[in-house]
Amino acid sequence: AVVSTQSGHYGRDTNYILSIANMSSSDFYLRYYVGHKGKFGHEFLEFEFRPDGKLRYANNSNYKNDTMIRKECNVSLPVLKELARIIEEGEIMYEDDKMWPAPDRIGRQELEIVHKNQHICFNTSKIGSLVDVNSSKDPDGLRAFYYLVQDLKCFVFSLIGLHFKIKPI
Repeated sequence: AVVSTQSGHYGRDTNYILSIANMSSSDFYLRYYVGHKGKFGHEFLEFEFRPDGKLRYANNSNYKNDTMIRKECNVSLPVLKELARIIEEGEIMYEDDKMWPAPDRIGRQELEIVHKNQHICFNTSKIGSLVDVNSSKDPDGLRAFYYLVQDLKCFVFSLIGLHFKIKPI
């Protein structure tokens, strides 16, 4: 993992609730990518939350000649604050990916987060199940990553589904 901080402090920040409450949108960026190159070409899922509040989503699958799905929408500051809270509670900013499985022919995952005064990037292989997590050299760190990614995907799918619903309730 690549970590940079302005203060050089890497320990737990007990004041993170106050910092989230005072957060501005320029303090936050998140990008997640998972994909592989196989017999159907480059298939991937990617989303990013930009500092200006733009959520960008892309899902590319060539299975049965499917086409790329791209969605963009703007989210409010409370949505970014909730995302920051999820990141903080997942404690991923204190992890390191050097003992995680390296990306391979099965695929890769990337998670990049800029939050407060930290910038961190993770790279690892695709995770099939918790069996893969538990058999890794750093099961605790990879488990934090695995569950955070699940939470992030659910959050993004909910936002995209709600924003682009054809027939509102």
